[in-house]
Order: sequence, then structure tokens, then C-alpha cells
Amino acid sequence: MPGATERLFDAKRRPRDVRLPVLVDGVDQAERLAKVDDRARLLMARFWPGGLTIILPMSVDIALGNGAGAPTVGVRCPDHAVPRRLCAAVGPLATTSANLHGHATPATAAEVRALFGDAVAVVVDGGRCEGAPSTVVDCTETRPKLVREGTVAWADVLRVVG
Repeated sequence: MPGATERLFDAKRRPRDVRLPVLVDGVDQAERLAKVDDRARLLMARFWPGGLTIILPMSVDIALGNGAGAPTVGVRCPDHAVPRRLCAAVGPLATTSANLHGHATPATAAEVRALFGDAVAVVVDGGRCEGAPSTVVDCTETRPKLVREGTVAWADVLRVVG
């Protein structure tokens, strides 16, 4: 949908230089967007679906509208069935947590609706969602780099690709 990610940046008050991750339903969708090497495949096999976002070089020359920055994309296969089914139905989704940038994430659809009101067209109720954010690992260089530690411990990532 044209302008959808711009509206997302505006609703969240998210700086345009903080890129949006892209949710996928699995490795096949990730491969349509990114150059998935053996190291990334090992991480995907171990931690997907789950709380690991992997930053990879983009493999396609398309504008994802996911923010300013290098020709990279952060991909994640979530461990919640609702977004995975949505990705399977419509394709990869540039998205982010349902909070104002830098603030806590509401746990329920009702809290999200109250926070954003008319700034978002649809709130999908997938049940109560709580927990730490995903771990973000940059795999665009020779050695993986921790961007943010979340649900997957950095030590566990290093055991797989260290």
C-alpha cells in the first residue's frame, strides 16, 4: 500500500533513520529480500521462528520504504502464528512493535487502539503479547555484530556462528 510505511513512521514518531524490520513467514521469503549466506541459514535454523532479527544485504533492488540507510534489510520470522500467517498470505511485511518510538509496548490490542486511535487503520488482536524485544544481529560483515540483545542471548548466537 503506497505510503503505508510513512504513516507507520509518523504514527510511532519514529525517526526515519531507524529502519523498519521486515517480518517473513520463513527462510524462503527472507531469500526473496536478502542475500542469505550459510551463517544466516544456521541462525535461521536454530532461532526461527523466534526472537532473532538478522540484518543482511538486500538481494533485490526495490524500495521497501523501511527507512533511510544502507542497502540492508533486517528480517525476522516471528514466533507468533498470526503475523506468520499474514506474511504467508500477503508477503513480507515492513513493521515494528506497536508502541511510540522509545516507549513501552502495550500488551493488548485494546491498549494499542487507545494509544494510536485513528493514526492506524487496523489493529489485529492476536492475544496478549508481552516479552523482551528481538535480538538484532548484523550479519553484513565478516563477523556478526550485536546490535541489540533481546530474547536470544548473544552467547547463544555466538555458539551457532561464533
